[in-house]
Amino acid sequence: MLVRPVIPPRSNRKAPEHPDYRRYRDRNRVERMFGFLKHQRRIATRFEKTALSYLSFLNLAAARLWLKHFVNAT
Repeated sequence: MLVRPVIPPRSNRKAPEHPDYRRYRDRNRVERMFGFLKHQRRIATRFEKTALSYLSFLNLAAARLWLKHFVNAT
């Protein structure tokens, strides 16, 4: 398996690798989503006892994040 760089290198690197900026953007979105989900205390500390209820709250939090894009959209 070939590992491709995703994060852009520093500007002073002698032989810079050219990353795939689409992957970099997607990676950033995923990291921000996990950061948002970690701020949801119920999900971060896993209060739920069963896997089904935990997954349900995870889905609710993801839907809440997704719905923010439709509020006040013109």
